[in-house]
Amino acid sequence: MNAPSKPGSKADRDALRHDMAAAGCALADIAIEMRTRFKMRPREAWRHAHGWTLQEAADRITQGSTRRLGESVAADASLVGKWEKWPGPSSRRPSLSVLFAMAEAFSCRVEDLLDLEDRRVLPEADLHLLTHRLSTTEPSGTPAAASSIVAPSEPTGSHLVRLAADESATWAQWAEASNVGDIALEQLMAETRSLASDYLTSDPVALFVRTRALRDCVFALLEGHQYPRQSTDLYVAAGYLCGLLAWMSSDLGQLRDAETQGRTAWLCAELAGHNNLRAWVLSTRSKVAFWDGRLREAINFARRGATYRTTGTVAVLLACQEADAWSELGAQDEALAALAHAEDVRAAMSSQDEIGGIFACQPARQENYAAAVQLRVGRHADALRSADNAIALLAVQPVRAYGTEAQIHISQAAAHLASGEAEGALEALTPVLALPPDHRMEPVTRRLSELFTSIGRPRASGTATVGLRQAVEEFCVHSAPRHFALSPGEGSP
Repeated sequence: MNAPSKPGSKADRDALRHDMAAAGCALADIAIEMRTRFKMRPREAWRHAHGWTLQEAADRITQGSTRRLGESVAADASLVGKWEKWPGPSSRRPSLSVLFAMAEAFSCRVEDLLDLEDRRVLPEADLHLLTHRLSTTEPSGTPAAASSIVAPSEPTGSHLVRLAADESATWAQWAEASNVGDIALEQLMAETRSLASDYLTSDPVALFVRTRALRDCVFALLEGHQYPRQSTDLYVAAGYLCGLLAWMSSDLGQLRDAETQGRTAWLCAELAGHNNLRAWVLSTRSKVAFWDGRLREAINFARRGATYRTTGTVAVLLACQEADAWSELGAQDEALAALAHAEDVRAAMSSQDEIGGIFACQPARQENYAAAVQLRVGRHADALRSADNAIALLAVQPVRAYGTEAQIHISQAAAHLASGEAEGALEALTPVLALPPDHRMEPVTRRLSELFTSIGRPRASGTATVGLRQAVEEFCVHSAPRHFALSPGEGSP
């Protein structure tokens, strides 16, 4: 059995309007019944008496105002909703021009759109004009619609000055209102930091869902009204959250979706004018471009991010990412120069990261990049040394990122394999191969696939090599990106 509709639901309103119209009731009667039965403000009651949506009413109000010379009104659904709620919270007082346009649209008198509560808070100048209008209204035999379009006389003298002051005061009340407080903004940033940190150690899909929900919350707040500084803070939060979604999408192998999230994050960074966010977004986009094979773009994003004056470790990561792309292109000198620049930036750094977690470049993460770069340029001993340093650094970190740790072990294995030590490679890969399928992200499976290719080289042979090949192949079959690729989609998250 279906649950009964709530009083005032669309079904209730439609049924009431249909029954009253069938009984021969006039629109005014329907509006009065709507008001009394569903506790509506008069302007809302008249709209529902017609059965119009907010947007339909806005279109008719705008159209009706064009018939009044010099009094055109540009209405939209949001404004109509605020005019209806006045003088309640989050409302906006309709001017006389708006009221006359509404009366024209609803085929009623302006007086029908105002109740005692409205009149008590209506500016004195507006009340005076309405009273003057009532005293000059045509005889009672004149149709309501005709009398409602009689233009009010223009205010003059002290009434004009008072009216202007009242209009400014009404606007100030609207400008002073905000749909978000400073404590709520602080909480949003705290939750963003928590997500960025949790992503290093938690189930990526569950984190994606949480991040998406928080992003939607921030987007909804931005569609409302707040102080400019609060809007800036919301754009910063939205930018970091879209950046997180971009990073996660890339790790799940969804590079096109990651690029879309990155572009939205960049828009938020530009609207906020926030250099740290700009740099982190460009770092994220460099990462996406790298795994998409757009290596020159990856370098350009990293270099562009480095042009901003930033705090924290983003400049270190940008230099590492530039080195990564250069090494993939086979440009040894440029790659090693970028790694050296990362060391210089680290030495000059004096402040903490604003968000942290995935938006931070701890020393172990920097060593991980160094190991991968040195492997590609043929410096296998240096790569093994960097990987060993990274493992030692991870051991003293409060949070050990499983993705970074896995890549470090892969670099160790690759360095052993390059020296013909298949047993050492298999030992280094043991913690990687033990990762649960949900933690087997795209960078890890791609790095393992590269290792898989190198197993067939002449120096890598023997029983250990065969076992290693089989283990890597099994790992890549049961990975999060492969699961996503094979799952039935219902559209992008």
